[in-house]
Amino acid sequence: MSDRDPQPVERQLPTEEARDLLALVREIAQREIAPRAAEEEDAGRFPREIFTLLSESGLLGLPYPSEHGGGDQPYEVYLQVLEELAAARLTVGLGVSVHTLASYSLATYGTKQQQVEHLPAMLGGGLLGAYCLSEPSSGSDAASLRTKAVREGDGWVIDGTKAWITHGGIADFYTVMARTGEDGPRGITAFLVPGDTPGLSGAAPEKKMGLKGSPTAQVHFDGVRVPDGRRIGEEGQGFSIALAALDSGRLGIAACAIGLAQAALDEAVRYATQRRQFGRTIADFQGLRFMIADMATQIEAGRALYLAAARLRDAGRPFAKQAAMAKLHCTDTAMKVTTDAVQILGGYGYTADFPAERYMREAKVLQIVEGTNQIQRMVIARHVAGPEGR
Repeated sequence: MSDRDPQPVERQLPTEEARDLLALVREIAQREIAPRAAEEEDAGRFPREIFTLLSESGLLGLPYPSEHGGGDQPYEVYLQVLEELAAARLTVGLGVSVHTLASYSLATYGTKQQQVEHLPAMLGGGLLGAYCLSEPSSGSDAASLRTKAVREGDGWVIDGTKAWITHGGIADFYTVMARTGEDGPRGITAFLVPGDTPGLSGAAPEKKMGLKGSPTAQVHFDGVRVPDGRRIGEEGQGFSIALAALDSGRLGIAACAIGLAQAALDEAVRYATQRRQFGRTIADFQGLRFMIADMATQIEAGRALYLAAARLRDAGRPFAKQAAMAKLHCTDTAMKVTTDAVQILGGYGYTADFPAERYMREAKVLQIVEGTNQIQRMVIARHVAGPEGR
């Protein structure tokens, strides 16, 4: 081993409790997650037992109140946990982020009775969630969704199809946006639907370029009946609930992207400081040193950006613009850094014997999920220059 092997990320954490929490996460990541990541991703295996372990360890509800089974942690801490998990295996980091996103609507907009009834199981009871907004014909234009919920008696009947759903077909609960009124964003309502409800089914998982261990599938709703007590918020409030959830969810994706980029940088440094050519390690050549310096700088900038947005959120201040900036910059950084890592490893980087090629394949999807990076640029521009067509 080289004396220049990568070291753990030095983190600025607000409390001793947070430092202990990150130490626990690193231990779980190194012992339980990372050793099996390559084999299980290649086999397309979803590690449900890891999510059970994370739930038992109190890591699936970190940013939510302890009175409902959460961890009472600020986003500043929660996101750094996500980063560590994603560095070990993106399927796990992304899965925790999606579960947190799926829990957000009820935790933030649910009634006290709903929160008492459902949140403990969602946050610490071993359940796994999914978030259902996108549809086959409405991705970036989410307000045009067609899945309908029709009032019938004291409940609702949901019909339609959701698409690109992480944990689709295996989730224990689904936060579902459905049309209950007029066309456009004002006619959408949010519902919490149990995964075993009759009429709810998952299609075969999509065959993806990366993240093969994380199931992504269409979810079909065929006469799915839910009581009105599982409606979240007011009728017609669903789209604003969905957008608020996505602001926080984009920070989760940003943190996962930096975790993946950090893993790629660590792999590149490990290789470059051991691989010898022309009588010295390739890390001694200026061309590679400059690449490594740029990779490290981009990662640190991304980490600072998502943490700055998280601190705004924790302070109760607006953070939508900063969340979009963090998602944009961090996921673009992940794509660039993972591609450079493959280049540093040369021919070995292009083989499955090393994780660099998997990191590069996985990074691409982060530029697409929870709002493409083109959508992020639109969001940022609206904040900076005002809405279009004024």
